[in-house]
This record gives sequence, structure tokens and C-alpha cells, in this order.
Amino acid sequence: MAPAPLPEDHHRLVTEALAALDVRNLVLSIHDPSFPQLPGEDLGWGSPYSEGAARFLGFARELGFNGIQLGPQGQTTEFNASPYDATLFSRNVLDVSLAVLEEPEPWGALLPCGRVAGLAASRPRSSGPGERYRHAFRTQLALLHEAWESFRRQREAPDASSAIRELAARFATFRRQHHAWLLRDALFDVLCEEKHEPDWRRWADSLDGRLWSPRREEEASAAARVVELEARYAESLERYAFFQFLVHVQHQALRERVVGGGLKLYGDLQIGFSPRDTWAWQGLFLRKYLMGAPPSRTNPDGQPWNYPVLDPEQYFEPDYAGVAAGQRAGPVLRFMNARMDKMLGEYDGLRLDHPHGLVCPWVYRSDVPDALWAVQHGARLFSSPDLPDHPDLARYALVHPEQLDRTVPRYADGEVKSLTPEQVRRYSVLFDTVVGAARRNGRDLGDLLSEVLSTLPYPLERVLAQYGLGRFRVTQKADLNNPADVYRSENVAPEDWVMVGNHDTKSLWRLVGEWQWRGTLKAQADYLAWRLCPEEAGREAFARRLAEDPGQLAQAKLADLFASRARNVMVFFTDLLGMTETYNTPGTVDPRNWSLRVPEDWARVYRERLRGDAALNMPAVLAMALRARGAGTRDRYPTLLAGLDRLAEELRGGR
Repeated sequence: MAPAPLPEDHHRLVTEALAALDVRNLVLSIHDPSFPQLPGEDLGWGSPYSEGAARFLGFARELGFNGIQLGPQGQTTEFNASPYDATLFSRNVLDVSLAVLEEPEPWGALLPCGRVAGLAASRPRSSGPGERYRHAFRTQLALLHEAWESFRRQREAPDASSAIRELAARFATFRRQHHAWLLRDALFDVLCEEKHEPDWRRWADSLDGRLWSPRREEEASAAARVVELEARYAESLERYAFFQFLVHVQHQALRERVVGGGLKLYGDLQIGFSPRDTWAWQGLFLRKYLMGAPPSRTNPDGQPWNYPVLDPEQYFEPDYAGVAAGQRAGPVLRFMNARMDKMLGEYDGLRLDHPHGLVCPWVYRSDVPDALWAVQHGARLFSSPDLPDHPDLARYALVHPEQLDRTVPRYADGEVKSLTPEQVRRYSVLFDTVVGAARRNGRDLGDLLSEVLSTLPYPLERVLAQYGLGRFRVTQKADLNNPADVYRSENVAPEDWVMVGNHDTKSLWRLVGEWQWRGTLKAQADYLAWRLCPEEAGREAFARRLAEDPGQLAQAKLADLFASRARNVMVFFTDLLGMTETYNTPGTVDPRNWSLRVPEDWARVYRERLRGDAALNMPAVLAMALRARGAGTRDRYPTLLAGLDRLAEELRGGR
């Protein structure tokens, strides 16, 4: 069932309010698995390419959002659903909307009519999230294999339909255009199956383990082995490419649809590498170090991510003297450019996941058995000129010892005290490839979202500043006792992206309940009243009302985003819909992570929650934010405010 339409003038008034507040980007954040699907297409895992997702995205646009932030869309494995451990080039075939493959046009009826609906009706609903994911994974692959066999059979028939002939021509073009990464990624599956061992590290010390990064004496043998594998497994490689063709075509259709409907589509440039990519690109990485997160306010223990680190000595091609010339891109920059051009050909902007990893990565020894201890005693790759426990890092240092503050921890934002413009340029090499690709692909630099959270090391601060890029401000983490806290909305800069929470935090609606239970609701109410009620005369009464009404306090917390100076606001889907569940708990391995979905009857649930101020009431929030700008703004927009107030009450059911 399609969602009930919002009031006729809802979108117009919301758009006017955003313009009055100078909010240029209002982005809804949602990862692929969370999208709703219609009952007849739902195998237990979400997809942005389904009909159910299309209706949800249409609703988001009607609400006033002008952008959608997706998570990483790479291929996950049956036993690890984390999108941040997924592939960099291959897309996740779990996203293929299978129901549409039953249509004669343009898909040539690759699946029989009713096939998907029959399996959707019998999917397990009461099992745990891990089992639901594995069932969806296996069922999806089985249906994709059916579609492949149908395609092969129809393609080879002398009376193939025009739809199949057109599909075959487009598929052949796709394979030619993407041959390089398709071959690398497909051969990984082939070799894992051949060896009956999915963990490539168990066969790493072999020619196949080094297939794309052979030793000098193995280069001819590796090239011959690739030719042999291509011939022996031609059908498997073509099938892999066909699955990728399906998901790429559907992604392009989504982008055309949402952009045509006034929505920007943002991708997620994850900082980590999947096992498949680590195998395929291992020649680009340091051998002795891995990337992780140091101890911080968000994660006091640090996190050993086990992600490889790109080798700085391969950024550029060496000149005749063996010194980096700085002019010709080396293997690392060629890889980065290929990755960036592919992503920016598929999205309108990018969230830069942990940009620290591009500028000043925190690294730790890979040969230390206790990874947590190792990451806690790690160091910054480019800021360690003379550490006795990390002597190997001295060769990569971009600073001198006198530029370091030895009185603070190595991971402190102020460890590096000063930088010359030339040093900033050298810290910025990988980040420059991202910016260069954005410009090359006609993207606005303001559509590069730097996910800087609790830590902003000085080198990263300087790199972002040279491009006028801001950071993330997650207001639920604000320290109300520290006026200088980075998460407080009054400290937000216009170029920042401000949000109550993201995919790694608790839902606002759960937090409000916790604040109420802990007795801290009044402190939040007092702070929000100070932010949103500029005249002292009514502030005390406003604070009292918020403290007594958790729903109103949640609306005020959302209004605080729009009342800030930020031109960019992001809302996670749980905060929009009033959901209390957590999507991901960082630093944990739990099957519940990455599995939370928009409920099947989301439109009804959203409307019901609005009646109790238990979901985002956009007109009410924007009216509150406009009034926070003071009497001058209220006098300038009386008609707009009256319209927003009317809409807000309509959504509440007229109470």
C-alpha cells in the first residue's frame, strides 16, 4: 500500500523554511539493508532498488529531503554483513531487485512470474538477525543463478527476444568497460572454491596468493596462471560479471530516478578493504602495519580494525635517482584514481569515511599477537620521526621532532604543533586524489562529507581547511558542561554537517527515554531552551515544557540542528521515524548490527507516532528553528510560520 499523501503544501512550505534558514542540504541517511520492500519482493534483506524503496524515497522527497546518504554498497560475505568490510569495486548482489527480473521488458523474464513472491511468503520471520541474513544471502544467490541460466539459455536460442538481445549487448559492453576489476574480483571466488578455503590468508604463501603481486621471478608464471584460470573458469567469470551487470544497471536506474526527482545520491568512501580487495591489491600495502582507531572520546580503548595501509613509497613513480618525483602517479595513486572515478560516476557526492586514514592514519604493528594492545600503542604514520618502539615509521615522517608536542599522547589532536605549506601538501596527497576526482567528474566540493567525529588531528584540520570543508557534529554527544565542546550546536560552522546521530549511535528516541530515566532530561531542556528561545522572558516556561514532555524535547533536539549555522543537516532514518532500536554498536561483533530495517508498515507507524510527537514532525521542527533566530526572523516570515504551525498540528491529528 502506498503511503498516504502529506498535506498539499507541505513540500512547498518546508522548502521555503529551509531556504529561510539557509539549509542547503537536508540529507536522509539510510543503508541498503534497512530499506523497506513490498511483501511480494522481500526475501528478508533490504534493497534501494526495490519498489518498496522507491515509495520510501518518494516519501522522503515529499517530506523535504533533497539528498540520500547510502552506506558502502560493496559485496558482503555470508558470514559478515558489515558494509565497511565489503568490496570496493564490486557491488553487493544482495541489492538486486529480483522481482523486476520477472518482467518481459526490459529483463526478458529472466525469472518465472511469481517466483520471488513465493519465496518471499515462505521466508523465516521469527529467527534471529544472523540467520535471517544468511537465509536471504543464500536465497538471493540461488535466484541469481536461476536468472543467469535463463539468460544463457535465451541468449543462445535462435529466436531470442529483442529484450534478451538488447540485454546481451549491454552486458557485453559492461564487461569490456569493467574488465580489469571484474577479473580480479571474480578470480578470488574461483580460487577460494578451487582450494575449498575462503580465508585466502591460508594460501597466501603461494603463487595464487600473490597472483596480482608476484615476486619478480614469478611474474611470467603469474601471467600464465591468470590466462589459464580465465580459460578454465570462463563460465564462472562470466556469471560473476552478469550478477554485477544486474546490480550496476539497477543502481544507474535508481540514480536517474532520484536525481530526476530532486534528490542527490551520496555514496560512502569506506576507509577499509575487504579480504577480496586485500588479496587483489596487496602489493600496494605496507607489510608490517595495519590501520585502526586510537583511544578516543568515542572509543576509549581504541579499535584494531585490521585494515591494510597504503604504502606511501608507492604514491608516485620514482625518478632515476630513486626519489619520488611527485609528478607521475605511482601504483597507489593510479588505484585511488580508478576507485574514485568509478564511485563518482555512480554518485553525486561522497561521505569520506574516517578521512584521518587518508591524511594521518593511526597504525599499529601487524605482528603483535594482542591487537588491542598494539593499537593502543600505535602511532601516526606520518608524524613519528623518532619513536623507539616504531623505528620503521621514521622513513615516512613528514614532520621534525621539534614540531611535536611530547607532553600529550601520540593520538592527541595537538601532537603536531605546526606545519609548513609544503608539509600540508605532502599530508594531503591521498586527499588531493579525492578532490581531484570530484572536480574531474564535475562534482561540487561541498558534496564531499568528511566524517570527522571526536578527533581532528592538526594535519587533518589543515588539509580540510585548504578546501573549505567542514566536519561532522553529532549533537547527541554534546557535553553540556563544556561550552567549547565540538558537538554543541553553537560551535557548528556553516560548512559543517550537523546531525543528532548516525549509523553508529543510539536513536534519539531511545536517548530521550534514557535521559528521562537517568534524571538528565531537565539539563537537556535547559540547554535547548537557551538555544531555541532567544528572549529570556519565555525561556523558563519553554524549558519547563520540554522537561515535562519528552516528545517535545525530541522535536527541540531536532530543531537545534536547523537553528545552528550549518548549511548541511543529516538525519538518520531511525531519528526520522521514531524508532528506538540501534542500527550498529561500534566495536562489537553482533548479528543484530547492520540488520535494522524500516518496518513494513512504516507509513502507518510514522503517522501514528506523529500524533504523540514520537517521530520527526518536520514543520514543527522548522518553525521552532525559525523562531530561534529571534524577533526579526519572526517578523519577516509570519505567513511561513503560520503555515508551518498549521501543518504541524495537522500531522499531530489536530490536537
